[in-house]
Amino acid sequence: MIEDTTKVVLITGASSGLGKRTAQYLAAKGMRVYGTARNATKHTPDASFELLSLDVTKPETITEAIAYIVNKEGRIDVLVNNAGMGITGPLEETPLEEIQKVFDVNLYGPLRMIQAVLPHMRAQAGGLVINITSIAGFMGLPFRGVYSATKGALELITETLRMETKSFGVKVTAIAPGDFATNIAAGRYHAPVKEGSAYQATYQSVLDGINGDVDQGEDPVLVAQKVYQVITKSQPKVRYAVGVFLQKLSLLLKKILPGNLFERLLLNHYKL
Repeated sequence: MIEDTTKVVLITGASSGLGKRTAQYLAAKGMRVYGTARNATKHTPDASFELLSLDVTKPETITEAIAYIVNKEGRIDVLVNNAGMGITGPLEETPLEEIQKVFDVNLYGPLRMIQAVLPHMRAQAGGLVINITSIAGFMGLPFRGVYSATKGALELITETLRMETKSFGVKVTAIAPGDFATNIAAGRYHAPVKEGSAYQATYQSVLDGINGDVDQGEDPVLVAQKVYQVITKSQPKVRYAVGVFLQKLSLLLKKILPGNLFERLLLNHYKL
């Protein structure tokens, strides 16, 4: 009897954007894919994969979804922590409750998923966790500092988890996308541009630029292809960056340039 090597993949935030495109791509490659959305019934079913209701901020929904998959498939081979939300605003004027909400989704959400899935991966002596971070997570960007902080924190969690789970046969990696053409801007929290604020002109200018970059971003299939490549690698690297040349170049420049010089490049880029 030939052993079934088809991967069982769980992708959070798969109702749209990068998550949906990745789910479709992996399903087309023959993998058994389960995507999640906060309320799956609100979305038109996709014939290529099953969409489950799961909110990464609600542990009971995570437990239910994972139990469903394990009962049906007997295992979970790959977890793709993709669900996330954006946030923009001057740090001085961004409500703390909104900052906490984004950390809850972008950092604590993946941690909840990891803590729920790892016991199954350890029991099956193998698995792969892919954390979708961001190129923005490697640098403090003006008016995007909270988003950068959540993704930067997830990068460090990835580094730690790789070492802690290595002996169990569980592999961990991060994929850091740049700007891609998705609907993330529609779901992003924008601190309001306040009339008379000291940040009014600069924040509005940066906000216009951010929205324009997302609308003109790369095809999400590039991220889907990278996820597939990582799944099929025997020894994934710590992280992968996916984006246009200049975005990936910024990671190199951040490493090699003095801090003040790199800051000056960002100030020029954002016209501040």
